[in-house]
Amino acid sequence: MKLNPLTLKKWHRFTSIKRGYFSFLLLLLFIFISIFAEVFINSRALVVRYRGELYFPTYGQMIPGSAFGLDYEYETNYRQLKQKIALEKSAGNGQGDFVLMPPVPYNAYENDLKEGTYPPFAPSWEDQHYFGTDNVGRDVLARLVYGFRTAMGFSLILLLLNYSVGISLGCCMGYFGGKFDLFFQRILEVWSNIPFLYVVIIVSSIVVPDFMILLVIMAFFGWINMTWVMRTMTYREKEREYVLAARSLGASHARIIFKHIIPNTLSIIVTYAPFAISGGIVALTSLDYLGFGLPAPTPSWGELLQQGWTNMDAWWISSSVVGALVLTLMVVTFTGEAVREAFDPRMYTFYS
Repeated sequence: MKLNPLTLKKWHRFTSIKRGYFSFLLLLLFIFISIFAEVFINSRALVVRYRGELYFPTYGQMIPGSAFGLDYEYETNYRQLKQKIALEKSAGNGQGDFVLMPPVPYNAYENDLKEGTYPPFAPSWEDQHYFGTDNVGRDVLARLVYGFRTAMGFSLILLLLNYSVGISLGCCMGYFGGKFDLFFQRILEVWSNIPFLYVVIIVSSIVVPDFMILLVIMAFFGWINMTWVMRTMTYREKEREYVLAARSLGASHARIIFKHIIPNTLSIIVTYAPFAISGGIVALTSLDYLGFGLPAPTPSWGELLQQGWTNMDAWWISSSVVGALVLTLMVVTFTGEAVREAFDPRMYTFYS
């Protein structure tokens, strides 16, 4: 498919903004690693060769320890299996057997407790706890990566819901005006005065909030700001010459809104997007920190932040999650700034 020359020009403009472009690539890398986190951070082996048979446990079914000559029926401890195969090789047996583990051989829920000591454990390359463990012995790096996947997925879905409602309703309010606009203005004024945190506290006292419940509550209030912004922008754009010309040619209301007004407010929509994503990440982290967010033991940056606050001696917990938050919010913001500058239709509409 051949791209429009104007689209190519905008893309080249985006790639020329080095700070935003490299931030975009870094963000894509973070998302890729989080989506396929089981390949990089997991207690299950990637590949096992045992007695001439190949096994791929990462995305497969649970394989009991007895399948590899271990004396238990529950899921195999692949780190223990790797040690067993190493001992067999040193004794001259099982020369073709091997276990290929992920770079971080722990999952986000596993407690790696050691006899005679108590967690949290400091970072250790020997134990492959590169960012240390939390106060119950779970790997911090594993919980950071899986927590990023949860937070980013939450923010993107929330952004889609808020933008779908806010852009559609805001454009209709600004375009049609009159009683329609006045009616929804009163609804928005009442809606925006409902205390969000109190609603979360009330819901949390009735049911244990999960991912979907928190998403619904956040989306219940999150569309208001975008609605006000799009209402204002549509009021301004609908009096422009290009809208009047389209109307005089007989274009329908839907065509004018979706083919003319919304594309010419793209810069505003894109400008708010990175802040909306950042806001979703911060909101979920804050709720988890306060204890009103995702239930334990779900990997969560807010829960790690709370652990860091209560275990000030374990500096690696708080520093890891704060560093991850700052880096994530920074690359999202830089990417959004570059997209806004490159794709603003009012700045780059002529060919050079």
